[in-house]
Amino acid sequence: QLHLVESGGGLVQPGGSLRLSCQSFGVTLDDYAIGWFRQAPGKEREGISCISASGFTTNYADSVRGRFTISKDNAKSTAYLQMNSLKSEDTAEYYCAADALGYCSLSAMYDYWGQGIQVTVSS
Repeated sequence: QLHLVESGGGLVQPGGSLRLSCQSFGVTLDDYAIGWFRQAPGKEREGISCISASGFTTNYADSVRGRFTISKDNAKSTAYLQMNSLKSEDTAEYYCAADALGYCSLSAMYDYWGQGIQVTVSS
């Protein structure tokens, strides 16, 4: 059973950076695609980035492309989301998810989900 735990969230000023981590406990991530999603109060969950199991394919939502970078370290069973040039509209609960089929997708069709972590961008 794949158990995902996010870390690295918190409060940051506009223009700042954060790096979110998504660590798998019990199972390595070699065969899993990872997706990052977020949900702001009153809004639907949004897929913002994904990476295929191999790491060769990545994708980003238009809202974060050029500012966020996804990566995956299979040896550490950890995926990352580097977030730069943060804006107030990036404030949300962020979730990582894993898909056993291994394909990068921004849709919410993932098998396993973390518990979420808050990111607040405010001065």
